[in-house]
Parts: sequence; structure tokens; C-alpha cells
Amino acid sequence: MPETEPPRDPTSPLPLPSSLTAVPEVTPTALSSSSSASASSSSSSVSSARARPPASPRLQHFRRHRRAWLITAAATVFALLATGAVVGGAATGAGLAGFGEPGAASVVAAPTATATPTPTVTVDPDRPVPAAATTASRLRTCSVAGLAADGRLANFQGQVRNSATGEVLFDRGGTTPGATASVMKVLTSAAALSVLGPDYRATTTVMVGTEPGQVVLVGGGDLTLTRLPTGQESFYSGAAHLDTLASATLAAWNADPARAGTPITSIVLDSTLFDGPGWDDGWARSELALGYMPEITALQVDGDRDNPARSTSPRSEDPIGRAGQAFSDALSAAGAGSALTITRAAAPAGAAPLASAESQPVSTLIQQSLIVSDNTIAEMLARLVAVQSGSGNTFAALQSGIVGGLEPYGIDTTGLVIADGSGLSPANAVPPAYLTQLFQQIDSRAGHLGVIFDGLPVAGGPSGSLSYSDRFAGDNGVADGAVFAKTGWITTGYTLAGIVHAADGTPLTFAVYALGDVSDNAKQAIDTITAGFYRCGDNLSNN
Repeated sequence: MPETEPPRDPTSPLPLPSSLTAVPEVTPTALSSSSSASASSSSSSVSSARARPPASPRLQHFRRHRRAWLITAAATVFALLATGAVVGGAATGAGLAGFGEPGAASVVAAPTATATPTPTVTVDPDRPVPAAATTASRLRTCSVAGLAADGRLANFQGQVRNSATGEVLFDRGGTTPGATASVMKVLTSAAALSVLGPDYRATTTVMVGTEPGQVVLVGGGDLTLTRLPTGQESFYSGAAHLDTLASATLAAWNADPARAGTPITSIVLDSTLFDGPGWDDGWARSELALGYMPEITALQVDGDRDNPARSTSPRSEDPIGRAGQAFSDALSAAGAGSALTITRAAAPAGAAPLASAESQPVSTLIQQSLIVSDNTIAEMLARLVAVQSGSGNTFAALQSGIVGGLEPYGIDTTGLVIADGSGLSPANAVPPAYLTQLFQQIDSRAGHLGVIFDGLPVAGGPSGSLSYSDRFAGDNGVADGAVFAKTGWITTGYTLAGIVHAADGTPLTFAVYALGDVSDNAKQAIDTITAGFYRCGDNLSNN
């Protein structure tokens, strides 16, 4: 801290700065021409003393005030030195002219400048270094603040980015993790594309058992395998058919001479690829009877639906048993015996395969899951990601499996809580900011993420969860065809996240959560603010 300067007597002359030397007093004789100045100093002094005429009133005034003027001149020189106006040891131009009699020019020699050493700067490693200055965002004037305050949104969180630049245009709690509902399926899909790849297919295999006449049906995690006869499509269009697998199994069995004349008499069911429990603690058990979620097992058919052709259909308490009975029926229909016994155990090590059936590729499964928000496929993919990544084969393994599968996208996964793959659990927690960044990469179709874009519901589209009559209705229909987003709903919240092709041509990514005490009309409030994003485009204000 600088020291405090003591008070100065206003009547006393100003002290010279220490960097300047005192300037000798100047008399009119000293201002004579250069030829007079060349005479000897002693004779000039005597002559001047004898010949000095009486001082004029003007000169007397000069003498009375010359000390103050000289002090002022010295201070001016010091100031000029400080600002660089004195160059090469002399004052520049007329900066010091006019301090003597009118018309007399004075030149005051500047003192020799002393080089100042460059100070050594020591950086304290414990003190934060200021970040580089960033370019200020332009003024934006289109506000959705009133829409964000809609009471139907309850505890509202949201974020919007310019997808092309990454700039955050709007933020309300965007970095706070919140329950995603079915928007979680986007993260599950992204992890599946990273870990499994778009071409991966889950395979159901039939192997030779250890007992005569025994086969083992090994579940490979394909929950879409259908029991409907070939030629009929289940809810999962293009799914593998169990009757085709049964026919191939019987043909391979009979083709081996060692088994000639030995019928298939028993079936062992192996569902050990996934371990229990098959039901997450965060799921309401009523979802089973309502038809939204099955028990998660590695061996099942039609997502364990009572009606294989319907999206929402009650599920059973024993999906493995239903699959085993369906396979037994298919084998009997193909020509095997009609009284097959069914047991459960792991396939013997080194068992010979007889036949197999493959699911649709991951790229197709993702699109089937996203468009109608199918929980079954989402849980199937989540568990396969955990198994394939080595994280484990239970619900507990999903946290490391899915988060690890998201790492290649380079987005900070801090705060992500993954309880399931479908989003039905209220324990899931993802910041809206994570989704807006992930959707930037989906929008640009980075890697294989274009698969997700192609599976997103579209506002006003012909199918999917944004095509329903209560979505983007009325004035919100202005955004029809321009909102590509995943919907979400659980009892404690509604969500929507995706991409908006705004009215001004700006691509936006967004995620909005309405959490807490919400009712069905939260969907309309979400649609309204999303339509606001569409109208504002890059002029969207955070105010």
C-alpha cells in the first residue's frame, strides 16, 4: 500500500521531483545572443553587475515570480519525461517555450533518463488465473420468460443452445440434474451406438443338451423375438420368429446321424445372460398389468405382451416361462413330440449349437424404441450395453455401463445418475445441459448418432408420440414439422428434448423439464414454450 503524503503548506513552493535537478535562476542577461555567451564568465559577470539598468516594473514582476515559473517548468519537464514527450535528451517543440520575457525562448536540458529494470512477476499458484476475455453475446430481444413462468410447468428446468455455435441462449437450472422420464432413452441409444454399434444383433440360440433328446434355448437378450407365426408381424416389425427358429432346430437335429431316430423330448431354458431382479425398485408394479413394462429377462418373446401386436398390452409374471412354452408349441408344430418337458438351467459349457435367430440391428431397434417410447427395447439395449462393456448384467451395472458408453462423445458426464434404460424410474438424473450438448452431435449426425435423429418423433408428424392430437395443437402448430424431440412422462414429471429448426433458419437444441406436482396439461405448456423457441430462433433472449 502507498504511504500517505503529509499535508503541505499552500504558501510554500512545490518541491522538485527527485528525478529532476534544480534549474539555475535565469536573468535577462542570460537570455542574450549566443555571441555574448561566448565571452569569459568572469568579465561577463562584472560587466553585467556594473551596466545593469534599473529594472522595469515588468522585469520586477518576473523576478518576483520567476521561482514559481521555474518550478512549474521543472514539473512540466518531469511530466513530459513520464509521457515520452522528451526525446533524445531535449524537450520537444514548443512544449517549454515562453517561460521568460515575451518573445524569449528557453530550452531546458532534460536530465539523463535512468533505465528502470523490468520487475519480476511472481504468480501465486493458489490464486486463480483470470480466464481470457470472451466476445460478448449480441443483444437478443425475443423473450419466453412469461411462458417459462407458466404454473403448469411446476418446477421448471430448461436450456436452449444454438446448435451451430454451441452458444447457450436460454437457461433455467440447466446444469442441475433432474428426472428425465423417457428422454433417458436418448442416452441409452447413444450408449448402445457407442458400445454395441449400429449393426449389432442380439442372438437367440438353440444348443444340444446333455441328456438324450434334450435341447437348450439360450436367450441372447432379444426381447423382440415373436411367437406369432411367420407371415404375421408383431408390434416389432421385422422381428425374428420363434417358429422359424423351431423349424431350423428340428432340421439340424435330424440332420445328424448320431441322433437319427431320437426325438426331441425336453427343453432347457437358459436366461442367465441377464441376472435378476427383473424389476427395478423405482417402477410402480402397476406398470406390468397396465402393459407398459415387462420383467427384464434375457429370454422372452414379444416383450412378454399378452397381445404381441399391440404396443400397450398386459405383461406376465413369468416371461421366461411364456417363451419356453411358445418354443415348445413351435417345435411340436414343426414335427417334434407333443409332450416336451421344460426346465431351467445354464447351457452346458461347449454345447454344440443347432440353430439361431437374430434380432433387428441396433439401428432399427433404436428407432422402434424412440418413435413410440417403447420401454422394452430401451431396457434390452441398456442391459446389453452393460454386458458388452463388462460392467455387469444387472440394473446396478447400468450406471457404469451407460455412462462409460457416453464417454466417447466428449461431454462431461458429471452428475448423471442412471437407474434404468427407459427413464421410468424417478431416480434417473440428467442436467438439461447434457442433453442440449448431446443433441448438438445428434443434429450434426456425428458418428452414428444420425440414427437417433431419424428415430425422433416429429411435431405434427404421421406417427410417434408427437403426432397425438393433444401435442402441438392450436397456435403451437406453428412448429409442426420443425420440432424433432423425445417425449417423456412419469407421475412426477413431463419432459421434452431434441432439436428445433427455428423460423429464422437457426438450428436449436433444447431440453425442458416440468417436474413435481404436475398434471397432464404440462404437455401443452411444454409445447407452448417449445413453439416460443421456434418463433424466436437465434433472437431468443435469456431474460
